[in-house]
Amino acid sequence: MLNLERLRTLDALARHGSVSGAAGGLHVTTSAVSQQMAKLEREVGQQLLARNGRGVRLTDAGRLLADHAARILSQVELAQSDIEAQRGEVVGQVTLSAFPTAARGLLPATLTALRADHPELRVRTRELEPEQGLQAVLRGDVDVAVALDWSNKRLPVPGGLSKVELLDDAPDIAMPAGHPLADRDEVELEDFAQDEWVSWPEGEFCYEWLMFTLRSRGIEPRISHLAGEHHTQLALIAAGFGVCVAPRLGRGPVPEGVSLVPVRQTMRRHIHAVWRTDADRRPSVRAAVDALRAAAERVASEASSSSTASGSSEASEASGSSGSSEASGSSTGG
Repeated sequence: MLNLERLRTLDALARHGSVSGAAGGLHVTTSAVSQQMAKLEREVGQQLLARNGRGVRLTDAGRLLADHAARILSQVELAQSDIEAQRGEVVGQVTLSAFPTAARGLLPATLTALRADHPELRVRTRELEPEQGLQAVLRGDVDVAVALDWSNKRLPVPGGLSKVELLDDAPDIAMPAGHPLADRDEVELEDFAQDEWVSWPEGEFCYEWLMFTLRSRGIEPRISHLAGEHHTQLALIAAGFGVCVAPRLGRGPVPEGVSLVPVRQTMRRHIHAVWRTDADRRPSVRAAVDALRAAAERVASEASSSSTASGSSEASEASGSSGSSEASGSSTGG
C-alpha cells in the first residue's frame, strides 16, 4: 500500500521542482526528502526521479504518480473538512499568512478574536507577500492567506481557491514636508513626473503595479531606492530621498518631516482572504475568515469615523473663521 507521507513528498517535489524546494515546503531536510523518495521507488518498483544536471526531474512514472498523489491529497483534505464539519467544533490548527501591512493592520485583532472565541484552536501566522501567500495556500502550507491587488491591476487567483473581499485601502503619496506639493489637499501622480521614487523591491507585485501605473500615465519612473518595509520607505522620505505610495492599512506612526497627500484619481488596494475551496467546510477555516472580516470591518469603520471627524473639524474651523471675519467687518463698519 502506498504511504501517504511519501506521496506528499512526491507532490511537493512536483510542485517545487527541486529537492531543496520540497524540503523547504515540507519543513524537513533534503536528506529526509531523498530517503522518502527512495522508499517510494522501492514500493512502486519503478524509478521516479532522474538526474538533471545538479538537480533532479520526475520520470514519466514519477509524473504519473505525482498526478495521482495530488488528487489523493485533495481527497484527504476533503475528508478532513467533512470530519471537522460533522463535529462542528473549531479545534486543531490553522495557519494564516498576510503581507506586511495587513499583518500589522489585521492579524493582531484577528488572533485576539480567535483566541477569545475558540480557545482550543491553535493559530500560526506567517508574513508573506501576496503571490507567495497564494502559492503557500495551493501547496497546503497555509490555510488562509491575506492578499491584495489594485484597482487597475488585478492579481489572478488560481483555480481551486475561494476568495472573499475584506476591505479597500486608499493610499496617499508620502513626500518630504518641504516638498512644493506638501500643502496640497490632493495630488495627481503626474505631478511627480520629475521626482525620484522609493519603491518596493523589484519582482514584487506592488513594484510591478507602480511601474505599470506610472507608465500608463506617461511617466517614466525614476526609481532610486528599493525597500520592502513601509517604515523604511517613510524613513527615506523623511530624509528627503524622494516620494512613495503610502497605503493606510497598518501604516502606523509617520516620521516627522513626512507629508501625506491623497491622490485625486481613484486608486485603491483591494484586500482579500483566500483559501483552498476543498477546505471550505472546515470550521477552523471558516472561523479564521470570519475573524479576518470582522477585523477588516473594524478598520474600515475606524477609517470612516476618522475621515468624518476630520471633515467636521475642517468645517468647524472654516465656519469659525468666517464668523470672525463677519464680526470683524461688522465692527469696522459700525
